[in-house]
Amino acid sequence: NAIIRTKIRNMHTGAIIPRNFLNGQRFEEAPVERLTAQYLYNDGENFYFMNTETYDQILMRAHLVDDRAGFLKDGMEVTLTVHETEILDLELPMNVELEVIETEMAIAGDTASGTSKIVVCETGLQVQVPLFIKVGDIIRIDTRGSGYVNRV
Repeated sequence: NAIIRTKIRNMHTGAIIPRNFLNGQRFEEAPVERLTAQYLYNDGENFYFMNTETYDQILMRAHLVDDRAGFLKDGMEVTLTVHETEILDLELPMNVELEVIETEMAIAGDTASGTSKIVVCETGLQVQVPLFIKVGDIIRIDTRGSGYVNRV
């Protein structure tokens, strides 16, 4: 039998583990559930969501949210992957719309720095955008690559 070498991710710790398996080897599927939840707030250590079916409040540790925190806006619907009572993953919508609250001033004729600038959104997320974006604009951002999509 052939040996298959692969890397798997521990869903509890996020660690990547190299493993070898025999060709044709079978595994029991992990009993995970995907549920829709609404983002409520965070207190720095934890993020709080509400299950949209049961209205139960769900707590997720900040280290699991990680760099996705800047995309979370009050009331936003997300998908959570849950094993028993433990949240394993947070899935954001493909795009989010955020308001620009701070921006660098664009200087007319300044093309040395390129045709973009950095703005700060209402959640604290920093995004590179075209020069015409100003404070108060609502922009659409791709959550997979943190890139500007368009002005709404």
